[in-house]
Order: sequence, then structure tokens, then C-alpha cells
Amino acid sequence: MVSKVYYIDLRANFRANFVKKLGILMEKCGLSTIIAERDLTAVKLHFGEKGNTAFIRPVFLRKIVKEIKAASGVPFLTDANTLYAGTRSDTPHHIITAIQNGFAFSVVDAPVVIADGLRGKSEVAVSINKKRFKEVYIGAEIVAADALVSVAHFKGHELAGFGGTLKNLGMGCASRRGKMAQHSDLSPKVIQKKCIGCGECVIHCSQQAIILQDEKAKIDSEKCIGCGECIITCPQDAIQIQWNASIPVFMEKMAEYTFGVLNGKEQKSLFINFITNVSPACDCMPLNDAPIVRDIGVLASTDPVAIDQASVDLVNKEPALAGSCLKYNQGPGEDKFKGIYPRVDWSLQLEYAENLGIGSRSYELEKL
Repeated sequence: MVSKVYYIDLRANFRANFVKKLGILMEKCGLSTIIAERDLTAVKLHFGEKGNTAFIRPVFLRKIVKEIKAASGVPFLTDANTLYAGTRSDTPHHIITAIQNGFAFSVVDAPVVIADGLRGKSEVAVSINKKRFKEVYIGAEIVAADALVSVAHFKGHELAGFGGTLKNLGMGCASRRGKMAQHSDLSPKVIQKKCIGCGECVIHCSQQAIILQDEKAKIDSEKCIGCGECIITCPQDAIQIQWNASIPVFMEKMAEYTFGVLNGKEQKSLFINFITNVSPACDCMPLNDAPIVRDIGVLASTDPVAIDQASVDLVNKEPALAGSCLKYNQGPGEDKFKGIYPRVDWSLQLEYAENLGIGSRSYELEKL
């Protein structure tokens, strides 16, 4: 089956500025048929870690909120607490970070509701009976919502190759227990020759799973929850995922969680990808590197697989921007995400999601 994906670029004129085009995009996708009167509508996005500036601009979320209200829905912005220790690991800090990054009610005209409660334990077990999981643990407020609008910042990701709609839903909507279940096979290893015993990983490990032994980091796999923060924080690139065994399993788990999030909302969901500020790594980092390609535009679809496939194809068609971290695959048509993460096969998440019946990798792209 070929799915429809709609697309706007960032060009504008006096008749149609970008914000107006964003409304046209949502209308074209049939927002009014997805959202019924008084539907409590979860707008799932990433508020950005403190120090990161690549996340979607709050003013764009205000337009999305306005369109949901015009369809008689009742929107709220939401995300679930993080597994790693950061500025979004519990609800008070998460809301503070969201407001400091611009997602205040006065700006977006909708409240922020953290989906999995004060400490990430407010969850619903959703039965899916798939290969990796029989049930998945989703933030309770997302399950309770009548409708769902996923608003994802499309960018690179150190474990998934890229992060788009599937990751925004599968990982982003999971409670802390759900996130841990997805990461549980990702206990990293220390490359002894690279480790200088600086202790950064020890400081940042939320589970106290790392110690320094003979001036080298040592990871206790029994305590490790696989959050990956040590990989990100190591200045020597001395801590790495055990790629071959772990990544395919991780992507299958993430896809199954996406299946669980959409359970019962298959006809009540809309998916939007912002291909802007395409940073090489996740917005969970407290920083963002220079974008790898130019700002391309915004895609929308009722098919979460098709929109991610279309997004990665559009990025890969672009030449790399000068001065980015990309050293390989810089030309038009070359795989930019493989250029950043050569050991990550990002296509696995799309292939498995399609096999689960979440959506189709075949799409027709219509530019508005």
C-alpha cells in the first residue's frame, strides 16, 4: 500500500507565510476528521534538554495548537520523563525545562502535562503480544488521551541512526520502566586503550553502575540500565555500544512500543516531522552540533512509517552543509546518517515497523 505524505518547504511570501502554510498542511491531512469535538488531544513533542537549541520552535507549536482547537479539540503538550539523569528526569524539572525553552502557556496557548507522572511511574500496561514484548508500559496521560498528534524534530540519533516519528512515539511515550525495557540490552563496553580515567562517566551515571578501577572505567552490567548517557558524555569516545548484538533488538523494541502507543488510536493520530536544524544527535543532549543539511521543511501524514521514510529520503538527497560533523557521505544521494553512525542500520526500525503493520515504507510525496 502506498501512503500519502504531504510536504511544505520554508519558502514564504506576503500571501502565505510559513505559519499559515503549517495550518494548510494540517488541514490537508484531514485534521478535522481525526479530532472530534472535545477530544483531549496529546501533542507529543520533545521539549529539548537544557542547553539544546535544535528543538522545534514554540511558535510553531502554537499554530498546531490553534489548528487543533479549530477542529474542536482540547490540546495539551506532553512528553514522558527521561531514563537518564538530566533536566527532564522528573516532572517538576521537566516542566521547568519546557518553560525555560519557551513552551510556556502564554506562548503556546496550551498546558504542559507530563505523561508519566511525578517520577515516571504513572503508566498503563498495554497488551501487544509481539516478539519482544507481550505488554508495553506507556505514559498514562497519553493512553488516556482521545487523540494524538506527534510533532517530531527529525535529526540524527546515536542509537537509532535517526530520530523521527517512530522514536518520538516508541521511546518518547514510554514510562521510565518502558524506556528501561527498551534499553535493557544496551549495556555498553569500555575501550580500555581509549579510557584515560577522567571520571566523567562515573559522575553522570544515574545508577552508580560505573567505577574507576586501576584508573580505567568499569561498568557493572547488573546495575547498568542501558540509558547510554556514559556514551554521550565520554570525552574520549571510550565507551561504546556493543553494536552488532544490541542495535537490531533495540530498534525492534522501539517499534513495538510505537505499536502499543497507537493501539486504539490508529484512526485518531496525525504525524508531523520538522526537518529543520537537522542536528547529528538527539535533542536529549545538553547541546546541539551544527546541522548536517539545510532546513528542508515539514512533512505530515497519517502513516508514521511513511513519514519517516520520506523524511530520511529527503535528507539523504541533500548535499551536506559545509562545516558540519559529516566527513563521509557528503554528496547528494549519499546516506547522511550512515555517514555519522556507520555501524547503525537505521532502516531496521522502518522495516520492522512495517512488518508490525504500523504503516508502509511506500509513499507518495505531495508538495503543497
